[in-house]
Amino acid sequence: MIRMSRCLLLATLLWGVCVATVAVAEKPNVLFIVCDDLNTHVSTSGYPHISTPAFDELAAAGMTFRRAYCQYPVCGPSRASFLHGLYPQSTTILSNTTDIRNLRPGTVSMPQRFKEAGYWTGAVGKIFHNTKVDPGEIAWHEMLRFENDELPMVTPIREKFEAENGPITEGKSRRLWREFYPSIAKQTKGQKPGWGPTGLEDRQHKDGKNARQIAEWLTEGASGDKPFFMACGIQKPHIPFLAPDKYFAMYPPAELKFTPASLEFWQHAPAIARTKRYEGFGFEFGVENDSLRREYMQAYHACISFIDAQIGLVFDALRQSGHWNDTIVVLTSDHGYLLGEKFMWGKVMLFETCDRVPLVIRVPGQTKAGSVSEGLVELVDLFPTLTELCGVTPPAELQGRSLVPMLRDLSASGKDVAYTVVMRGAKMGKAIRTNQWHYTLWPDGSEELYDLVADPHEDANLVDASKHLKTLEEMRNLLRQADSNAIARKR
Repeated sequence: MIRMSRCLLLATLLWGVCVATVAVAEKPNVLFIVCDDLNTHVSTSGYPHISTPAFDELAAAGMTFRRAYCQYPVCGPSRASFLHGLYPQSTTILSNTTDIRNLRPGTVSMPQRFKEAGYWTGAVGKIFHNTKVDPGEIAWHEMLRFENDELPMVTPIREKFEAENGPITEGKSRRLWREFYPSIAKQTKGQKPGWGPTGLEDRQHKDGKNARQIAEWLTEGASGDKPFFMACGIQKPHIPFLAPDKYFAMYPPAELKFTPASLEFWQHAPAIARTKRYEGFGFEFGVENDSLRREYMQAYHACISFIDAQIGLVFDALRQSGHWNDTIVVLTSDHGYLLGEKFMWGKVMLFETCDRVPLVIRVPGQTKAGSVSEGLVELVDLFPTLTELCGVTPPAELQGRSLVPMLRDLSASGKDVAYTVVMRGAKMGKAIRTNQWHYTLWPDGSEELYDLVADPHEDANLVDASKHLKTLEEMRNLLRQADSNAIARKR
């Protein structure tokens, strides 16, 4: 008991936080929550137009990183990067269809390393991009994926279809149903995209099932005597933008706040910075369709409030199970998402809204409650951070930098640059951020330079401004250094 008291006293003196209520566990548990396509439309990122009380709850107890960036604004490459602690050039995963086990055999993932270190590892939902690239038993003791229940509007239509064609799970009828299903309603369009209220309850959605499964593991002690590493993959707000009706009611379309896009931006920005995903959403480039944009934004925001409620259930279970004070919690997203800004929709771009992500971390006994960091951090930093916090030996090849100094000391600085890449055909566009600047170099030689302090929405490309020539050359040099660091662990 005397030895424990001295440890607590030393921790208090070194870290400047109150740890009188609980000792930091030698092997703390980890709850890793990763959302899908969630941009910074959450209160912890300074967005005032949406309700996210679970994010607020975690932020009030931990540290919010206001300038966290993904390494590739697409699901598969981003997840391969942060789950293996390597930049995309080192993972060689640059699309949603490639498997790191084929391109870089033997690379150890975050959950695999924790399992090897004696942790019980369990996952629900989308952690790795899909089941084809998920490492399975080598990483998880248990891994579950759920689907939404059938939408009430679909049930009578399906029953009529089956009466005429036979079961939708068999043969020709299965193919015909798959072709017919997207035509039923806007909610059934899938990734075309679909959107709208579902008529389902929270628990009938896959994210409701994900959260309730994690809660069950916590309250029933699925990990036994082992510390646990639980990963909760939250599928929304990824398209289709579907959520229970009550969350749509929270955001009347007429009350949504946004700035209409302007074509003036594209007089200064390179065309290669764009994508044509707006076409899939039903928009014409350069034409502001206000009513349709409001419908999509309402649906996106409804999805965010829905998943926030599910995350809140998980936090309740952490407390009920007695694990709130011995569990590190990480809450983040794989990348951001544009919702009509610059006439662009979706991801696969190097703008702030596409690359910056929410990130909140709580480490019992170490993070100061309600603390905020404006330092630059990257998702690739999460693997080395969690291994250091848990006393787990990390793979030697990790390229990220542990955030532990920042978690313990509010005066600790972030990185000099944050680095994000994306493919354009067979070649790569590359972006870096410093505390003030965002610089992008595209494979056709075109460039972008934005002053993020004076112009946080990146409206003015300053690459041709003569007064910024020195800054431009400095950013070019920093990008070359970041490139070198990104390929340092390539096999």
